[in-house]
Amino acid sequence: MDGAAERCSERGFRRHNMSQSALRDHNRRQFIKGCILGGCALSLGIPIPRLLAGSRLTDARFFHPGEGKTVRCGLCFRKCFIESGDRGHCRIRINDGGKLKTLAYGNPGAIHLDPIEKKPLFHVRPGSQAYSIAVPGCNLNCKFCQNWQIAQADPDEIRTEAMTPEAIARSAVSSGARFIAYTYSEPVVWSEYVLDCAEAGRKIGIDSVVISNGTWSREVLDELIPRVRAIKVDLKSIEPSYYRDVCEGELGPVLENLIEIRKKGCWLEIVNLVVTTLNDSPANFKKLAEWIKKELGTDVPLHFTRFHPMYRLKDLPPTPLGVLDLAWKTARETGLNYVYVGNVPDHPAQHTECPSCHTRLIERIGFQVKSYSIRDGACRACGTRIPVVWS
Repeated sequence: MDGAAERCSERGFRRHNMSQSALRDHNRRQFIKGCILGGCALSLGIPIPRLLAGSRLTDARFFHPGEGKTVRCGLCFRKCFIESGDRGHCRIRINDGGKLKTLAYGNPGAIHLDPIEKKPLFHVRPGSQAYSIAVPGCNLNCKFCQNWQIAQADPDEIRTEAMTPEAIARSAVSSGARFIAYTYSEPVVWSEYVLDCAEAGRKIGIDSVVISNGTWSREVLDELIPRVRAIKVDLKSIEPSYYRDVCEGELGPVLENLIEIRKKGCWLEIVNLVVTTLNDSPANFKKLAEWIKKELGTDVPLHFTRFHPMYRLKDLPPTPLGVLDLAWKTARETGLNYVYVGNVPDHPAQHTECPSCHTRLIERIGFQVKSYSIRDGACRACGTRIPVVWS
């Protein structure tokens, strides 16, 4: 058993063991925790269908049968070995007598209409709207999780709405959005739903973007890239120890996937949440920027985002503005063309500037685009080509 699978066995299976009788009774259980969907759907003016009592079991893909009734999940880097009746580390994939089931198909627990800049995707059709959906769950356990209420919840603790991929696509079109965004929690662990929603969207003319921690297996990533227009990856740190100690994850698979996304031509943007005292050293900023420049190129946007204390790191202060300014300066001096500062209203590094003549090309106020200075994909002042996804 590899290291990730062994840790999953030690932490995940014992904690989330589910008996066969409980598995059979799963759809009848009642839960009263949180109702994220109701408020989100109301904000869109979408009629709220009957809410499910917990989530439903659906056949999963991306797994391989093992000996007896064991299975090995192939969804992410963990490659969990799951005994019959047990769950994987992500808590949403269950071995039902030798067949892997998922609690995360067709059960969005949050729906909202967001500016694409909120994802943040600053170079993807600026000023457009994203029909944003989430299913509870995650395969990491970041101590700083900024969306912990849904990302760190079990899927059977959140009330959800039954929506097929076709229904998601139709609702997204009706909302006036340009994209379907898979966000808020971790789309890696509901990849089957993401893939089918993206395919349903393409058939009726709406594209998809994914907001993720980037930990897919190569098998899943190869199916995902052709179906989506852009991917934003949260690169937590450039240090393996940070992933291990703060996120209970692994850095290597994320870096490999970033290279693959870039190589396959899918638009990529990267966010680094700067957590006070943990990944905020000048050396970290330099190493991160140098890796991006060498492996991905100078045109991949990098967003340094301000940390706010929550979840299991409430004792840390918010990221000082001076630290964010230093991160921005370091990345620019390293040679990255598009570097931003996020979670700081009215910060000057929210705007897009021409890397050649420094003309302000896209001016933003919060998540709203105020003005453009790009014509036919180039800077109006000097003609430098600006990498932006327009269609």
